[in-house]
Amino acid sequence: MKNILRLGARAEDAPEIRIRKEYLVAMAFLILPAGALWGAIYWVFGQPLAAMSPWGYVVLSAISILIFALTGKYEFFRFVELALILVIPFVLGLTLGGFVPSSAVVLWSLLAPIGALIFYGPRQALMWFFAYLVLLASSTIVEPFLAATDNLPSWLILAFFVMNIGTISIVAFILLYSFIRERNSALAQVRVERDKSENLLLNILPKEIAPRLKDNHTTIADSYECASILFADIVNFTPWSAELPPDEMVEMLNEIFSYFDSLLEKYGVEKIRTIGDNYMCAAGVPTPRADHAQTLARMALDMRAYIRGRPPRNGKKLNFRIGINSGALVAGVIGTKKFVYDLWGDPVNVAARMESYSMPGKIQIGYATFHLIHEEFICEPRGILEVKGKGKMATWFLVGEKHKNATGVV
Repeated sequence: MKNILRLGARAEDAPEIRIRKEYLVAMAFLILPAGALWGAIYWVFGQPLAAMSPWGYVVLSAISILIFALTGKYEFFRFVELALILVIPFVLGLTLGGFVPSSAVVLWSLLAPIGALIFYGPRQALMWFFAYLVLLASSTIVEPFLAATDNLPSWLILAFFVMNIGTISIVAFILLYSFIRERNSALAQVRVERDKSENLLLNILPKEIAPRLKDNHTTIADSYECASILFADIVNFTPWSAELPPDEMVEMLNEIFSYFDSLLEKYGVEKIRTIGDNYMCAAGVPTPRADHAQTLARMALDMRAYIRGRPPRNGKKLNFRIGINSGALVAGVIGTKKFVYDLWGDPVNVAARMESYSMPGKIQIGYATFHLIHEEFICEPRGILEVKGKGKMATWFLVGEKHKNATGVV
C-alpha cells in the first residue's frame, strides 16, 4: 500500500509535498472503485449513457495516475484529478435528468474544493469552490428543461442517495482526518525542534534576553547603574594542559565548570562566557538586584571551597584565582549569526585585573565591591597594587562571611 501511495514521489520532495502527493493518490484510488460500481449499476438498469460518465472518470483517472507514476508531474496530476471529480458528476446529473433522478450525484463534485484545500491551499481552494457553485447554479437553471429517466426504480434512486451521501462523507472524512493527523504530527515535530532551538538559545543568552532577540531585531543594549562581575582562572593552566591527555583535560574543565554552573542556579547569577580555563559571570544583569555584590561574594566563597576540596591530580593541587569588582556597566547582544551576551565598562576591566593580579586560592576584590560588602563579609586588606592601565588601586582579599549570633550582634 505504501508503494502505491508513493507513486510519482521524488527524493527531493519536501515533506509537505510528499504528504500531499500521497493523499491525492489515496483519493484517486478511493474513488475509482465507486466509479466502476456506479457505472455497472447504471448499465444493468438500462442507463448505458449514464454509465459512460463514471466509467469515463475511471478510465481518465487511471490514465492520469499512470502518467503521474511515469513522469512525477504533480501539478498536472492534481489539476486533472480535481477537474474530473468536479465536472463528471454534473454531467452525470444532467444525463439522468437533474438532482432528484440522479440522487444528488453532484455532491461528489464537492470533493474537488475539499481536495483543493489539501492539495493546493486555501487561496486556490476558493477558486475551485467558486467553480463548484457556478456548476451548481447552472444545473439548477437547466434542470426544468431536462427529461428525467424512467428506467431507474424509486428504491434504487433512494439507494443511490444513501450511497452518494455515505460514500462522499467517508472519502471526505478519511482524507481530512488522515491529512490533519499527518499535519498535526508534523507540527508536533516542528514544535519539538523549535523547543530545542529555544533551549539552545537559552543556553547562549539569558532567559530575559532571548525573547527580546526573537521579537525585536534592533540592537539590544542596556545600562546598569551597578552590578558585579566575577572572573575565575586556573593557576598555571598551560603546564597542566600540556601534561594531561586532551580528553582528561576537557573532562576536568567540564566537571569544574558544571559545578560552577550549578552555583549560578543556586544564587541567581548569570553566566557570561568561558574562554579556555577562564570563567566569567555577573550578578545584577540582566535583572537588576540590590544584593548583587553580596550574592557574587557568596558564590565566590562556594567556588573556592569546591576547588580546595578537590583531590590532587597527577600529584598536583588545582588552584584558582578569583577576582570581583562592581560598578556601572553596559550589557548587550552582539553578532548576527552567533550571538553573544557580553558586558562592557570599566568595572569589567577592573574585575579582570582583580583576577589576574590575585594570588592562588584567593578572591581579590576592588574598592567598589569592598564598599558594598564589608559590613557582611570579612575582607582582608592586601594593600595598594600597581595595576596595568589603572595605576595604583586599593585591593582586598575576601576571606569569608560574617556570622551573627542569636541576638543579631556580629
